[in-house]
Amino acid sequence: MQNNGIDRRRFLAGAAAAGAAVPLAAMTAGTASAVSSADFGSSGPGPVDPGPDAEKFPFPDGAELRVLVTGDAGTGQPAQVAVADAIRDLHGREPLSMALGLGDNIYETGPSNEYDIQFAEKFEDPNHGLDFPWLMALGNHDNSAIFPGDGGWLLRGDEEVDYHRRSPRWWMPSRYYSVRVPEVNPVVEFFVLDLNPLAAYIPPLFSPYWAPNGPFMTEQAAWLDAALASSTAKWKIVCTHHPYLSNGKHGDAGKYDGIPVAPMNGALAKKFYEDHVVGRCQLILSGHDHSMQVLQPTVESKGTRQIVCGAAGKNDHGKGGAQEGRPSMYQNFSDVGFMVLDLSADTVTVKAYTVDITTGASTVAFEQRLI
Repeated sequence: MQNNGIDRRRFLAGAAAAGAAVPLAAMTAGTASAVSSADFGSSGPGPVDPGPDAEKFPFPDGAELRVLVTGDAGTGQPAQVAVADAIRDLHGREPLSMALGLGDNIYETGPSNEYDIQFAEKFEDPNHGLDFPWLMALGNHDNSAIFPGDGGWLLRGDEEVDYHRRSPRWWMPSRYYSVRVPEVNPVVEFFVLDLNPLAAYIPPLFSPYWAPNGPFMTEQAAWLDAALASSTAKWKIVCTHHPYLSNGKHGDAGKYDGIPVAPMNGALAKKFYEDHVVGRCQLILSGHDHSMQVLQPTVESKGTRQIVCGAAGKNDHGKGGAQEGRPSMYQNFSDVGFMVLDLSADTVTVKAYTVDITTGASTVAFEQRLI
């Protein structure tokens, strides 16, 4: 989320009052259910909703994967185009298996419906030729109500779920879901979460369904507990927009943007991570901060490593956050770029690529075997 020239803390001090102005559609309970890749064939989705379904690009079926990681990409502006050009060039030389999109897919306020031209302008057109599945997570900008990125209109995110059936690339069958790759004897299982109700800058005060202890989050937590416990994948990777830890400007869950008030500071997201995620997976992949970070595990993370990759459309202009000094293997607040995870049954390696916006050329800025 960007600042937009407004003092966020002053704006958010009145967010509870502002919640009363959220459109009525935002107050209506939505419906969501967890979806596993087992519910779909590799060549196309099952009946998520009625209507013509696009034939999906198939998931890889091999035991060695090259996974593109992007986040905060959907601007339609030159930086996104340059990053996509660099990814396309890499894909031509070293083919990628699939991609992860870590939220803020449609800046600045999300789509208005599943037919919104922004899907073409900010996803399909920039990513032409990258013909593989893109697992997509929802970000705060994808759920905007009044202020860009306020996260206050959670039903807006359902338009991105509906778009799942219209695109061969875009994979978002539900607001949260998992995908095993390959389906049989999986090397990895990706658990894509939606923590927006726990960190919205305009909390869902008038909708019990979206409340932190309401049905949506309660059902998501129960699903995640069971799915992580039953997963047979060698690697378990949680993907979501809001980070547990970050040395960037937004900062750690529980301290987002220096806001002293929950849930806007992500205190409930922090609790969710600590109750349901850390210690149960090897990696957390997040966006939100427009930077690239490979952080060292902490005592609190119980061995789980946080990676932040939110620089595919914007950068943080060299500015870190309050935790900038936390130990990391790599962090970059100045460049746009993307990451690649090389996964096999034995190893996990990460590469971070920076991109020159003027030329579209990429440089490997960091490479390290993590496991």
